[in-house]
Amino acid sequence: MLGLSGMMGGQVGHVREALDAHGHTDVIILAYAAKYTSGLYGPFREAVASSLVGDRATYQQDSANAREALREIELDLAEGADIIMVKPAGPHLDIVALAADISTVPVAAYQISGEYSQIIAASDRGWIDRDRTMLESLLHIKRAGADVILTYFALDAARMLRDEVRR
Repeated sequence: MLGLSGMMGGQVGHVREALDAHGHTDVIILAYAAKYTSGLYGPFREAVASSLVGDRATYQQDSANAREALREIELDLAEGADIIMVKPAGPHLDIVALAADISTVPVAAYQISGEYSQIIAASDRGWIDRDRTMLESLLHIKRAGADVILTYFALDAARMLRDEVRR
């Protein structure tokens, strides 16, 4: 699987054509179709000691513009994306739902570092129940229409769900 995160017009089509031309028709393309500029990327950037100053608003989408997301999703689908993704997930559940309504392929949603960190920080302060809030946040993403959820909680959620099934 290739995750194309560059948000460049025609990228999915170009990569799909090149893969197919070289016999790699089994390689899945995950298109970051609706990737929004957000302050919630901060914890990841800090963790990797990013030298980025400011944001990436020059190529990431404006959170206020749902129409742009739908256009980008439709373009990526037309160019051959096998999965489309919305990032960040939580603040854009409406876009996840819209994507699920129009998509002919699975919809992924990425719960990014800032979403994760908010839950952890509030839990560490005793303000919320970590596990309950984690599962609620993932349930909301699923309920919005995501077929695939990318999250920093993946291992914890999998363990909790496995243990629940065993009871």
